Amino acid sequence: MKSPVFAVVLGAAALALPMTAPTQAMAQAAAGTVPNTFDNAAPQQAAPAPQPAAAARPANANAAATIRTIISGMKSNSLDFSLFTDELAGKIREQQAQIFPILQGFGEVQAVDFVRSQEGADLFIVTFAAAQTQWVIGFDDAGKVDALLFRPVPEGE
Repeated sequence: MKSPVFAVVLGAAALALPMTAPTQAMAQAAAGTVPNTFDNAAPQQAAPAPQPAAAARPANANAAATIRTIISGMKSNSLDFSLFTDELAGKIREQQAQIFPILQGFGEVQAVDFVRSQEGADLFIVTFAAAQTQWVIGFDDAGKVDALLFRPVPEGE
């Protein structure tokens, strides 16, 4: 039996997300589904040469700090919408009544750990006192956040 699905959409497309910490608020945040780029990476022709762990860096050096700022703003209901493109800021405003309480229920941020970058977006694991989540963040050429997604860490990851 498949696990329930929820989506928190903060970008141009909605993503289907497996639910590992089900809540009614999370289940009501669904807006649609599309494949998650990080879950189904395209197969490569030849395996790339392994790189040392120290070389792995976010595509945007400010990504982790920006995630912390966004989370803080959402939890305190004082989000600085100037961090985002106009389109994304509008989407967040539309969904803030569902999203902000979810984050507030997770407790304090314990860690923000970079996982990998793909196609200019960065994937982080954000560990809260009561939940562990994945965050994808992307920036436009002007340095504004133009893609943002969070979801529970899928089982087995």
